Amino acid sequence: MTAAATAGARTGLRTIDQVLEQARSGLSRLTPAQAADAWRAGAVVVDIRPAAQRAAEGELPGALVVERNVLEWRFDPASDARLPIAGYDLQVIVLCQEGYTSSLAAAALQELGLGRATDVIGGWAAWRELPTA
Repeated sequence: MTAAATAGARTGLRTIDQVLEQARSGLSRLTPAQAADAWRAGAVVVDIRPAAQRAAEGELPGALVVERNVLEWRFDPASDARLPIAGYDLQVIVLCQEGYTSSLAAAALQELGLGRATDVIGGWAAWRELPTA
């Protein structure tokens, strides 16, 4: 029996692919070019990749680095650990390496009331392929 079939046989359990699909169903995901445009227009790009991955794969200059394990606390306007910029109307564009973890993270921010949270299709791997001006 496949892992998906095993998970489906258990009531209420879902595979990560199902969780990801549900997370993405509530997002208006952006291409790297759209994300860059939104960033120039005032959105906040948040790089959630671990330090080792940023060191190995490169960084997006100017992006706000907030590692995944503290993201919700930093952006929840009701949290004592929130960043000064945290707000329900803030457009947050979450960036991970390939656009999977960022979808889950953006959906979590939406659950906290940040309705404009989204992510980048293809993540940093796609963004770094943008032509530079």
